[in-house]
Amino acid sequence: MTAYRSGIFPMADSRDDTELFWIEPRERAILPLDGFHCSRSLAKVLRKGTFTVTCNAAFREVVEACAAPRPDHPESWISDRIARSYAALHEFGNAHSVECWQDGELVGGLYGVGFDRVFCGESMFSKATNASKVALAWLVASLRMARVELLDCQFMTDHLATMGAVEITQQEYLDLLQAAQSKDPRKPAPRSLPEGYWSLLAAAAGAGGEGAGAGDGDATGAGGRDVPDDSAGAAVSPGYFISHFLTQTS
Repeated sequence: MTAYRSGIFPMADSRDDTELFWIEPRERAILPLDGFHCSRSLAKVLRKGTFTVTCNAAFREVVEACAAPRPDHPESWISDRIARSYAALHEFGNAHSVECWQDGELVGGLYGVGFDRVFCGESMFSKATNASKVALAWLVASLRMARVELLDCQFMTDHLATMGAVEITQQEYLDLLQAAQSKDPRKPAPRSLPEGYWSLLAAAAGAGGEGAGAGDGDATGAGGRDVPDDSAGAAVSPGYFISHFLTQTS
């Protein structure tokens, strides 16, 4: 956690590597939470509810899926040692996952480390079209409602660029990181991760906590916005709310 608060993060050379090294890239990718690009096709998938989305329901499984070999990356930087470390962080409440399920199968997700007004995304995976994009959309909406200020993506990829990620210098990142950790009394306190933001999102979506964790939330959503209703006046589905929230605020 000291490393993350200082702007560095660990990697390994291979899955069975017992050593790790600390990374401080010259160029850093972040995803501005007010600049997330929710395309029409993604909004449609969200509204349709193609995936059931959960938080912290299968953290170890998400890390394992992210570490699995891929055609373009046969080796993984997520070593067994690193995976065990994140599992420990998860037990302490500092690491979180978002999961996408389809017919009871885990088909996509992401995980990362959260503290103060910062969330450091570590990795994501997808076994079904749009699964990782849906997980990221839910994360962004949740972080916005939790008053998080900085979503770190570490390295830029074409996939992240299409979602609105931008590249900044490491010094610019450190400045944002410091500001997001400040105890400025003029800033509203961040809601706790994950219970605060996830249950708030579920309540705002009219989900009653189903499939999104438990807890109390503000049913008006972020910034006092009213929750959109369907034509019959009933609360809309979580996916519809996410789509509406992101397309109205992106």
